[in-house]
Amino acid sequence: MTRTGRASGSGEAWASAAADRGASEPDGREPEGRDPEAWPPWHPSASDPEVTSAGAPSNKARDPEARARQICLRLLTIAPKTRAQLAQAMRRGGVPDEAAEAVLTRFTDAGLIDDAAFARAWVESRHHSRGLSKRSLSAELRRHGVQNDEIREAVDALDPEQEVDTARRLVERKLASNRGRSPEARARQAAGMLARKGYPPGLAFRLIREAMQEEGAELEEMDADAYLDPDAQDQEPGL
Repeated sequence: MTRTGRASGSGEAWASAAADRGASEPDGREPEGRDPEAWPPWHPSASDPEVTSAGAPSNKARDPEARARQICLRLLTIAPKTRAQLAQAMRRGGVPDEAAEAVLTRFTDAGLIDDAAFARAWVESRHHSRGLSKRSLSAELRRHGVQNDEIREAVDALDPEQEVDTARRLVERKLASNRGRSPEARARQAAGMLARKGYPPGLAFRLIREAMQEEGAELEEMDADAYLDPDAQDQEPGL
């Protein structure tokens, strides 16, 4: 079921702010040294504001829901997160499942967690910045815990012709970078690049052949086993 809510904390709001400041896409990596999911389970210390002057945890510190809110807010301050990512972070932080679920539900109802918005922003960002196909985008969202119906809605918003145009531009850039090599080697590298981005072999072969024919390059009949090499060296950063 698609969840909706206020824009606060949503993937769309993050994507807009990131574009304004030139930030990278929400690729799931936190700034170096600031990965909250890698933090050890919290233990109160005398310097913690939730610890009393006697050194004992305050009532708030002993409240698992307070701990859950703290973890979620810290993560959402850095970047949008899916419900599944926040649940995993709370498990690592030692939050009981019942308290975690209560906070997740509350944050979802408030619009602070919106997996549908996260998926839309992810597709928009990763397709335009990395040229990823619908297939690769779906796999990434699935790894982030987004539900299938929300994934489907997000990737379906990507026009099929736009996906083909993106693949064509990727081929043109790759072929422009490896001129001077044999047609077979150039085709192999372009096919491998598209395969890693999730494009189907049929589309890859068609676009490569069209691009090489426009250059006047001769290329023998393409065979998947001979040309589709996902491990081929890719010399162009980010492709």
